[in-house]
Amino acid sequence: MSNRLLRAALPAALVLCAVAGATQPAQAALGGSPMPTPSDATTTTLAPTAHAQSSAQGASGTAAASYTVRSTTYSSGTRVREYVGADGNVFGIAWNGPRMPDLQSLLGNYFPQYASGVQALKAVRPGRGPVAVEQSDLVVHSGGHMGSFFGQAWLPGALPAGTTGNDIK
Repeated sequence: MSNRLLRAALPAALVLCAVAGATQPAQAALGGSPMPTPSDATTTTLAPTAHAQSSAQGASGTAAASYTVRSTTYSSGTRVREYVGADGNVFGIAWNGPRMPDLQSLLGNYFPQYASGVQALKAVRPGRGPVAVEQSDLVVHSGGHMGSFFGQAWLPGALPAGTTGNDIK
């Protein structure tokens, strides 16, 4: 194959690879199943917060759990909490610790939307500082500094009844 033909075929090959990669399922938490626990981490499942329990009480007066919180602590000390609805899907994520978690893995299919939001924010407000991407179907707040990072992300349309973004902590 000549160099000229190879140069012409390369962009098409790259597009095909990108399209093939985009159809692979994301191994992310937000909007899907909770992430598997990494080998260097421990995971516990917690009951819903008191606010969610009181707002989800049925006619019998007993609390109906609208979601659970799955907390994973990595060997680095970073803790990630996944808010899992009754359907088994993660509608919110919060993190804090000395290292930023892998947001591409945590946000999965929503990461490109987040990255575009950050890029637009940085175009208006260059430099460092907290990030707030607030869109109708995705909200991500992230901030901190070396040794102390924090943030939360949620899908507004997937929040269980009686739950708000303030419950993602």
